[in-house]
Amino acid sequence: MPLRWILPLVPFVLSLACAAPAPALRATASEVPGLELVESSPVETTLDHADIPDAWQVWPEMVNGATRTLDVAQFYVSNAPGSRLEPVIGAIEAAADRGVKVRVLAEEKFYKQYPETLERLAKRPGVEVRRLDTAKVFGGGVLHAKYFVVDGREAYLGSQNFDWRALEHIQELGLRLRVPEVVRSLADIFEQDWALAVGAQAPATAAVGGPFPASYAGSTVRVTPAHSPEGHLPDPATWDLPKLVKLIDGAKRSVRVQLLTYKAKSRDGGPFPELEDALKRAAGRGVKVELLVADWGKRKGTIEGLQALQSPPGLTVKLVTIPQWSGGFIPFARVVHAKYMVVDGERAWLGTSNWERDYFTQSRNVGVIVEGEAFAARLERFFQDTWASPYAAEVDPKAAYTAPDISGTP
Repeated sequence: MPLRWILPLVPFVLSLACAAPAPALRATASEVPGLELVESSPVETTLDHADIPDAWQVWPEMVNGATRTLDVAQFYVSNAPGSRLEPVIGAIEAAADRGVKVRVLAEEKFYKQYPETLERLAKRPGVEVRRLDTAKVFGGGVLHAKYFVVDGREAYLGSQNFDWRALEHIQELGLRLRVPEVVRSLADIFEQDWALAVGAQAPATAAVGGPFPASYAGSTVRVTPAHSPEGHLPDPATWDLPKLVKLIDGAKRSVRVQLLTYKAKSRDGGPFPELEDALKRAAGRGVKVELLVADWGKRKGTIEGLQALQSPPGLTVKLVTIPQWSGGFIPFARVVHAKYMVVDGERAWLGTSNWERDYFTQSRNVGVIVEGEAFAARLERFFQDTWASPYAAEVDPKAAYTAPDISGTP
């Protein structure tokens, strides 16, 4: 989530957490496929999918399966009593108690805003916590990636922050991965950033390569790691931006993208034409291009670009507004936060980046490219469910938009 929106939470927020039942195991480790979509949906909406497991159930299951190591890299950690994140934190502590080596890496920039749970974990024997000053190490940006690796054999990556709100009040999408080479690419990034967090030299790693075969819903698909930022990757060939442009340039029928935010500029106001030009090239050759973004994009400096991009039927932009929770206002929540793209219903990208320059050139993000109709078609149905929902509305190029209050501060 963009940096300027992350503010200290006032104490009353903790009282808004919804109690959740303890998650139940769904399958043994041997039954888990190479890829599994995992979602979060805002309570009191129609966006939940019965065939896609929820992160608040999958995360403890994965952590409970750890026998040797658990490496967690997160933008920040924000828990609340009785929330759906509490069983996850408890599972991490239990893993350490049974002898699993636990390492937690978080972004330095937001430690002051969200110190409690990181400090709680740091005090636990068997858990080591480090903070990466990404702006200092990379020359800008943040550790925006959200992933964890279990025993070096499986991993999770997706849009969910380790935030109680991400598990019950935000639409999110992620992947449970058991593709050895892709898991290794995430492990390599973790080892590099873990070392950089204390000024140590990053360990040498081998090139990743790809694509790699994996199973999804009984079919074989191909998976390729796609990470950022440029210049700070163990394997430079995994940089995601040129892979995304190539996917769009190869589109013949459709390109469907969902993000929290989209902007053809960098934070300093400089141009970021790569993705926007690719989308326009696709629309220009007759490809149907559809872009879904959160209503947080109504803010000045962002909405103008979305209005200029809106040119149906070739290129259509919709804003998604999630109604507030019946229990009261929740800061930085009730929003769509998933980040993925589907091309021709055959190829897809899923990751942790919003589409603004800094996410690709300064901030740490992770993702994958998946080739295969079985996976892409399911992701496309996920997109269509939101696109056709009552929460989505086309951008009006002539409207004067007012940005929603997301922080609750006067």
